[in-house]
Amino acid sequence: MKKILNNTVLVFALSFALSSCGGNSEKESTAAQSAAATVKAEPVKPVEPEMSNVLALEGNDQMQYNQTEFKIAAGRSVTLTLKHTGTLEKNAMGHNFVLLKQGTDMNAFAKKAMEAKDNDYIPKSESASVIAHTKLLGGGESDTITFTVTEKGTYDFICSFPGHISMMKGKLIVE
Repeated sequence: MKKILNNTVLVFALSFALSSCGGNSEKESTAAQSAAATVKAEPVKPVEPEMSNVLALEGNDQMQYNQTEFKIAAGRSVTLTLKHTGTLEKNAMGHNFVLLKQGTDMNAFAKKAMEAKDNDYIPKSESASVIAHTKLLGGGESDTITFTVTEKGTYDFICSFPGHISMMKGKLIVE
């Protein structure tokens, strides 16, 4: 019993001592805030995509790709897998990956794509503007394609499902 009482007194004494320490905490806190205010934060630099010949891209039910930029080496074979991570059917929220040749007007292409439902929204009249494309996917589906880009430069990629180009587009940088 005496041991329990001694331990209780000891715990109480330690609690009291710790709570009364730091009488200058308000002054220290103000000094710390002043010091922090004078330090300028460096802006966060965006992460540069790594060069790879194996690319993975996801599209979701919120009309978003999970990446908007890739880097590849010119003349090397590239394998791209597109996965639709959503649950909606392709009639309602279909996604594809369409890599366009340089100089292609994305919006004009997308406008013509709206008329090409029977061809996964890839207009046959614009086949000369397309380097590669996946099939149109519904929720839970994926497609893998292989292609090669020989000329260095920056290429646009889009989802050609009607209305998706406004949010689902990106750049393929070929070095």
